[in-house]
Amino acid sequence: MTEPTAPSAFPGGPALFRLDPAVAHLNHGSYGAVPLPVQEAQEALRTQAHADPDAFFNGVSERLTAARGRIAARLGADPDGLAFISNATEGANLALDAIPLADGDEILVTDHGYGTVVDAAARRAKVVTVALDPLLPDEDAVREAVLAGITPRTRVAVLDHVSSPTARLIAGPRLLADLAARGITTVVDGAHTPGMLAEPVAAGADFWFGNLHKWGYAPSGSALLAVAPAHRARVRSLSPSWEDHRGFPLSVEYRATFDYTGWLAAPEGLDLLERLGADRVRAHNSALARYGAELLARIPGLTPLPHTPGLALRSLLLPPGVAETREAATALREELAAKLRIRVLVWPREGGGGLRVCGQVYNRPEEYERLAAALPAFLR
Repeated sequence: MTEPTAPSAFPGGPALFRLDPAVAHLNHGSYGAVPLPVQEAQEALRTQAHADPDAFFNGVSERLTAARGRIAARLGADPDGLAFISNATEGANLALDAIPLADGDEILVTDHGYGTVVDAAARRAKVVTVALDPLLPDEDAVREAVLAGITPRTRVAVLDHVSSPTARLIAGPRLLADLAARGITTVVDGAHTPGMLAEPVAAGADFWFGNLHKWGYAPSGSALLAVAPAHRARVRSLSPSWEDHRGFPLSVEYRATFDYTGWLAAPEGLDLLERLGADRVRAHNSALARYGAELLARIPGLTPLPHTPGLALRSLLLPPGVAETREAATALREELAAKLRIRVLVWPREGGGGLRVCGQVYNRPEEYERLAAALPAFLR
């Protein structure tokens, strides 16, 4: 068996963060990490807010508009169709509230969907869940499986852009076009795409939302909702605000004495990514995730999953009997953290759960090597 080739370290990568060097942080995809320049930008904004609260809050709508414009330019998006939100779950609720549904209508989801996003759909209509075998070989096979799950009552499809547990593209352009041709409104969960994909906003989606605080280097609680022109007039904030009369997007963004500093600092994260060289960062992160997955695949009983090229996260199936329930998956995740000081995602699945590793500029090849050497003892 050929030995995997370890990627070189990213110059200056670890120094950009305040992460504990004693911990192998191989789970960037769950919570992200905020680089020091972005932390400093947010702290400067907080200083302004504390120095003159009236001036800060009276001018915040204009500052949000300017920050949103900077981000839209980086992402290739329409600033008038983009709004700051706090996270993907909020985006799902805003989108689903804007879609007219009648009794008997159905919402299609997949079993790869994020729990609270699926729960948001289930609050509004009957949910039909498409089971996607993690071993489906490619994007076409995923597309066919989703289309086969459509019923005559399907009105909405809520799909991952890139699935969180299995690290693969689901809502690709062909699938979105096929759903649109059938008159189905599409809601795309792009939690992982800003910063990781060169074109992160799913073209052709009716609604798309994505986190900036994962791969976009923004402060925690920074996310976006993109809405196609035909739906914008129906989008309403989850609670009334003094900017309701201005419509989307400010009606969604304005929240009185909310802490806006994360959103206002968010453009600094994407600017930092560009200074580092976005293509270079993506290639490095993808190579690290690939290296980690190749090492883990050498462990007996672990099965690497088909993946989408270029992503900075990879997943493998664990042996039968391991992490088959949510409780067991959580226990294994925390055991690895406590005994090895390694952070990974462990997700539950009947017949054997899964393990996901990520790559980021602060990671080093030896961290994946340490996980691969120690993991077999935890799978017995």
